[in-house]
Amino acid sequence: MTENEITEKILTCAFRVHTTLGPGLLENAYEACLEHELHKSNLPLTRQQALPLVYETVKLETGYRLDLFVAEKVIVEIKAVEELNQLHMAQLLTYLRLTGCKVGLLLNFNTVSLKQGIKRLVNNY
Repeated sequence: MTENEITEKILTCAFRVHTTLGPGLLENAYEACLEHELHKSNLPLTRQQALPLVYETVKLETGYRLDLFVAEKVIVEIKAVEELNQLHMAQLLTYLRLTGCKVGLLLNFNTVSLKQGIKRLVNNY
């Protein structure tokens, strides 16, 4: 599957979760429900995958984690905040750069309409 096909499936699942739950819950609740929906859609993924930081020749286990890593191609960062800001986008872009992934989705479930809470970011290497 291409990144575009994967992100389309992820967004379909995210809309299903948001329609069912609405805004107002914690990030981990949306993460668990989205994981469930993605499994039902037969998309391979890992949840809370460790992301070590390599600085020069030193590998640092700093505690960074990818919320969802789908099909080893798309990173999904889940938020439940008043609004997405530049720091959230910078975090996802850094994760894309560190992993070498091309596409990431930033999903803010704390919105009346999920459409307002979606940012698709591309790592241009």
